[in-house]
Amino acid sequence: MSKRFTARTVATAAVLALTATGLGVPANAAPSDSRTFTVVAEDGVAADTAVAAIQAAGGTVVSRSDEVGMFQVSSDRADFAARATAAPTLIGAAEQKAIGRKPKLDRVEQETLTAASAGAAARRGAKMDPLDEKLWGLEMIQADKARKIEPGDRRVTVGVLDTGVDASNPDIAPNFNWSLSRNFAPDLTDVDGPCEVSSCLDPVGTDDGGHGTHVAGTIGAAANGFGLSGVAPNVSLVELKGGQDSGYFFLDPVVNALVYAGRSGIDVVNMSFYVDPWLYNCSANPADSPEDQAEQRAIIKAMKRALIFAHNKGVTLVGALGNNNEDLGAPRTDVTSPDYGAAPYPRPIDNESCWDLPTEGPHVIGVSSVGPSGKKSDFSNYGTEQISVAAPGGFARDGFGTPTYNTPGNRILSSYPLKVLQEEPISVTIPDPKVDADGNIDPRVATSVFKQCKANGECGYYTYLQGTSMASPHAAGVAALIVSRYGKPQGRGGFGMSPDLVEQHLYRTAAEHACPEPRLQQYRNEGRDETYDAYCAGGVNFNGFYGYGIVDAYAAVKTPLKPNARP
Repeated sequence: MSKRFTARTVATAAVLALTATGLGVPANAAPSDSRTFTVVAEDGVAADTAVAAIQAAGGTVVSRSDEVGMFQVSSDRADFAARATAAPTLIGAAEQKAIGRKPKLDRVEQETLTAASAGAAARRGAKMDPLDEKLWGLEMIQADKARKIEPGDRRVTVGVLDTGVDASNPDIAPNFNWSLSRNFAPDLTDVDGPCEVSSCLDPVGTDDGGHGTHVAGTIGAAANGFGLSGVAPNVSLVELKGGQDSGYFFLDPVVNALVYAGRSGIDVVNMSFYVDPWLYNCSANPADSPEDQAEQRAIIKAMKRALIFAHNKGVTLVGALGNNNEDLGAPRTDVTSPDYGAAPYPRPIDNESCWDLPTEGPHVIGVSSVGPSGKKSDFSNYGTEQISVAAPGGFARDGFGTPTYNTPGNRILSSYPLKVLQEEPISVTIPDPKVDADGNIDPRVATSVFKQCKANGECGYYTYLQGTSMASPHAAGVAALIVSRYGKPQGRGGFGMSPDLVEQHLYRTAAEHACPEPRLQQYRNEGRDETYDAYCAGGVNFNGFYGYGIVDAYAAVKTPLKPNARP
């Protein structure tokens, strides 16, 4: 994503400026003169050599990821960052520091909290699970038909690199892989609120942000006659918690999660975020200070190394293209960065030396968002340079002039944690929670929040969100079906498929979608100004709005695999 998505309002006055870090000392730790940094080594530098340089600069290595040359370091030297950046074997260092700003709500995904509902969306044909009738996305990509051929293989693992996954949801529980799931992002109290446990490391199987559980449900909620089902309802879901409860994603947890995914043989990883604090990381932006330039070079290098490592270990990488309604090949001036450490300032973005990570990183399948009509969502990023495919991500204002315009059903329904719904306000002007302490849904959100319970009293909750964060898991689910259908036994009892073949088959079987006419798409009827105008370049086979097309689960599992065929 290209904007913060957190649904929580953090009530503290300060947040941590974890400028390129995140797996640091919890914010409630005792005061100390020591500070925490993330340090990245230059290319070709041995880990021990980098450690020696860090020590010479006055730092102590706390943890290390040798595969990507990244180190977490503590130091009590005021000049440590400058000394580390000056070392010829190190790219740069970035410090964890506090500022006086709260995290911001995402204007796209949280539109569902504030937009008036004109009425319930039209009902669709009944499917296997009770709420599947509301899942227009599954119908659009023919996932309902695909599962009759291939519902997913339990041996196929899909990593949800996100805010966590609520494994207590009855639709998540049957497919949740406890043995592989990990938390790489300890709570930071100034960002996330009070720690739920003394270690500040939330237990696996929990999600205090909600975003990761929503993503996980779209990928692989079980088709069990309860709640709703996912694109690949029989695959295994692996929690890779790399995002804070409050919705921020810092370099250390993300890189460590990707390295772990590669080491552990995860088949597919979904990434619906961007790495803070820079919307675009630039190697030498004149608008940035030398220190900020060094920090961004470190982020670029570490992320690219981690993505390449995971890919080379067999991980298919899928990422949200972002919600900034811009052509990523011709980016606008960035006015939102940094979102930590200092006030944001205008940064002209040079497309040749700036990257939106991870979606613009190597081997990442970039996914744009469409609404129920197939129209590009007003918020979705696009562009022939970065896009791969399109998928259902929701579009609140789709269907202008019809009864479904601006109704909850234009968004994407998926699983959501009860705890978060009990904390989320009904809207920015109505502070009452969506769900009360007894688990009852407030009638004012009855068209956007749903509850399903079993005879034994076990309940699951579901809500609507929209964004490229919701599109990406549709594509990740199809990728998981491809691995399930065409994967082969590997190694010591393993199972998988080359990510290059997965990507190729995903593109080749996507449903081609031509650019709209006129090609310059405007959203005036939907209440959007000229900044949302988007020009669709390219042909039917490949264009800037849809890439190779809208992912098609049925075609993906029905079409024979053709190794080395081009999309």
